[in-house]
Amino acid sequence: MAGEGGRLWGGRFTGNTDPIMEAFNASITFDKRMWAADIEGSIAYVKGLEKVQIVTKEEMNTIIKGLEKVKEEWSSGEFKLQPADEDIHTANERRLKEIVGSVAGKLHTGRSRNDQAATDTRLWLRGKASELKNHLKGLIKVFVERAQQEKDVLMPGYTHMQRAQPIRWSHWLLSYAWSLQRDFERLKDLTKRLNTLPLGSGALAGNPFNVDREFLASELGFENVSNNSLDATSDRDYLAEFMFWASLLMTHLSRWAEDLIIYSTSEFGYVLLSDAYSTGSSLMPQKKNPDSVELIRGKSGRVIGDFTGFLVTLKGLPSTYNKDLQEDKEALFDVCDTLDGVLQVASGTLSTLKINKEKMMSNLAPSMLSTDLAYYLVRKGVPFREAHSLSGCAVRLAEDKNCPLSELTFADLSSVSPKFDKDVSSVWDYQQSVEQYQSTGGTSLNSVERQIKLLLEWLKFQ
Repeated sequence: MAGEGGRLWGGRFTGNTDPIMEAFNASITFDKRMWAADIEGSIAYVKGLEKVQIVTKEEMNTIIKGLEKVKEEWSSGEFKLQPADEDIHTANERRLKEIVGSVAGKLHTGRSRNDQAATDTRLWLRGKASELKNHLKGLIKVFVERAQQEKDVLMPGYTHMQRAQPIRWSHWLLSYAWSLQRDFERLKDLTKRLNTLPLGSGALAGNPFNVDREFLASELGFENVSNNSLDATSDRDYLAEFMFWASLLMTHLSRWAEDLIIYSTSEFGYVLLSDAYSTGSSLMPQKKNPDSVELIRGKSGRVIGDFTGFLVTLKGLPSTYNKDLQEDKEALFDVCDTLDGVLQVASGTLSTLKINKEKMMSNLAPSMLSTDLAYYLVRKGVPFREAHSLSGCAVRLAEDKNCPLSELTFADLSSVSPKFDKDVSSVWDYQQSVEQYQSTGGTSLNSVERQIKLLLEWLKFQ
């Protein structure tokens, strides 16, 4: 007689579970989204059981046909959850039994929900990682395309939120493209570790029926199988690594969003966000709020919080599976859902914003060329430390005279150093300033074009 309403674990129990505990224990409300991965894993597993003659070919075909029917019901929205369906594994097996009868009970032979859940999560995340890579690639492409279109636009570069040196707007765009490119490569790299099959590890000790795990891996598209059943059922490294990756990605996007928030203010006026990615004020009609990028900045904290909370869940767990690990999925799903939205909104925001190149140019100031003044002296043979000090003296002199640095007379500059000559006037040219940075990674036109070429080549092979 099956105890506890025919549950997978019910034989040991005769009493009823407290309804509050039942709801507290259940994960079906969120892990049901892994229905396709669960069915895919089960189809592969019953094929493995047939290979070791735990089920006959006829039984295997019956079970596969039943699982395909369950899949159709999920796809069409016809699948009906029942109160006793505590998780996606229980729900699918319960429905399979209703369709094919008692032979469904053979499907779970040698398999535990421990290795089943670990397999489902890896399958689901592998598919989601592929989607996220496509979204991220699309965003990187937008950065590169805008840089290509607007490579001649100059703007102030900042350190400590102070105007520092002239740069190209395209160079700023590409700085984030390179950050995101590294994030893309990190996701590719961690996918290799994600693509390890735990199925066939049982609850913790392994599979007693000599199921061919390499066959299962081949059926499910995994590159290799886990080498230790204890590790396989408890391993959530891949989730922690994925959530760290997501946190780092969101940190990069949050910094980009912060720049755009600042650049879109009236005080800066460098960019204007499209109405499609902005909102207004309920009180002040003149307001146009950069809600798209503010939300991206805000959601970075949410993703980092999911990651941090999950690490705390993991840190004190004893060996193999513990129910605490059920907490992995809500954090994972929330991170993935957040990234789905963020990456698409980021692409839309960047592709539709307008820049005010005149305002960017007007915010360039001669004081931003004080380093160029030092470089001028270096080219005249003055050691840089001395040149830096002399340039600083020129800046102070301009402040004392209450005039822009570029309006110091030749006599003024000569009083600072006899190394200044008539050709010092060439320093006061913003275009020339950015063009001197010809080295790889600089803000000159040639360097920017090299960056664009490299990124376009990289995008071709992703």
